[in-house]
Amino acid sequence: MRFRRCTAVVNVWLPLVVGVDGSPSSLSALDWAVDEAARLSLPLHLVHASMGPEDDVVLGTPEAARGKADALLASAVESAHLRNPDVKVTVEVVDAAPVRALLEGSHNASALVVGARGHGGLEALLLGSVSLAVAGRALCPVVVVRDGTSAPPEGVPHRILLGVEDAASSSAAVEFAFQMAEVRGQGVDAVTAWCCPALTSAAGPGRDAQLARHAETQLDEALHRSESKHPMVDVRRTVARGSARDILLRSSATTDLLVVGARRRRGRVGILLGKVNHAVLHYATCTVALVPQWETPEKL
Repeated sequence: MRFRRCTAVVNVWLPLVVGVDGSPSSLSALDWAVDEAARLSLPLHLVHASMGPEDDVVLGTPEAARGKADALLASAVESAHLRNPDVKVTVEVVDAAPVRALLEGSHNASALVVGARGHGGLEALLLGSVSLAVAGRALCPVVVVRDGTSAPPEGVPHRILLGVEDAASSSAAVEFAFQMAEVRGQGVDAVTAWCCPALTSAAGPGRDAQLARHAETQLDEALHRSESKHPMVDVRRTVARGSARDILLRSSATTDLLVVGARRRRGRVGILLGKVNHAVLHYATCTVALVPQWETPEKL
């Protein structure tokens, strides 16, 4: 059996779903989502999980837990309206653990927006377990917002950083980046990386040039369709030798949004993230959007 790659279409009619738990990270995620919802003319749907990460019911009576959840969401709605009163906001308390609640929310979302960290106890971690699990399993694009990164850093060019592997595995991420750039009035910096194998009889300047040209061709193919659909978006291409992980992490310091693709296979369970995805989610200094690229079985 082989797999046929399918482009995930970003549904601009569904709400942005935001995970809210009262943590500083979730408040940063809410600010980011309010701004994007206004740009995209989308409603917000705020989701709060009533159970803890270990599926333990919150201490206290069910009535007290519900009252706390309602108060938390009411405060979040007030914050959203203060930031932009024109954005429509709905709320939901889900009787489930955070990962399950957010994954259920991803079924009917344009994108799922979460903070990098929740109320977990390991303060040294840059990415919480809930955010990692959701990023690796959600059905829609997942946006992970770092604390204090809801707005572009001062002096940073207003451009979206796009990591591209190839046309087949990056088309959904490319289209997502172009859509976001168009509504934001920003450009796209599209980056792809290539490496020459350490042990090869064909190593040398000629081989390097061949690999660089191949990477450039792959990048052109990946961008062609979205460039045609969004002609007003300014695009800058970068074809660099080295590790995609290192190149994207360095570049994340000069942007406010990094978009990468994530391959998904229908029927597969568990967290589906590659090495580059793991790295940018953990260590990128900006907000990261992870866009699923679905692969479906195809009979030989």
